[in-house]
Amino acid sequence: MIYSVTLNPAIDYVIGLPHLELGAVNRLASAVKLPGGKGINVSRILQALDIPTTAWGFNGGATGEYLTNSLHQLGLHTDFAPAAGDTRINVKLKAESETELNAAGPTITDDNVAAFKAKFDALQPGDVVVMAGSIPQAWVTRSTAT
Repeated sequence: MIYSVTLNPAIDYVIGLPHLELGAVNRLASAVKLPGGKGINVSRILQALDIPTTAWGFNGGATGEYLTNSLHQLGLHTDFAPAAGDTRINVKLKAESETELNAAGPTITDDNVAAFKAKFDALQPGDVVVMAGSIPQAWVTRSTAT
């Protein structure tokens, strides 16, 4: 089994419009919500290649439920550890040029970390873990403060 780890997954809200006018009301030409995160992308590619995979990481709140449900609708297996806050939403604006607004991500508590680390106890010989993407900012801040 290949496990992909996305510590800071997201819902990518991709919006398109022909022209962005700052300080005005803009009407979208398109909008789509996609499960995001580099590790999740690894699992999506592995699945397309018919290679067994499970997505790991942290996930929380209503946005986390939406993310998990979206991945299950795509046929992906998940085993996320809980996060103390909501999974982040990133906005990808496609107009004359592309602009990204990426959120920091949820707070990760010591209990959340313990639940995540426990997953490694079940690994079997031959299993592979791929870690990809960013670390939630609240976790980085907390770990550098101690």
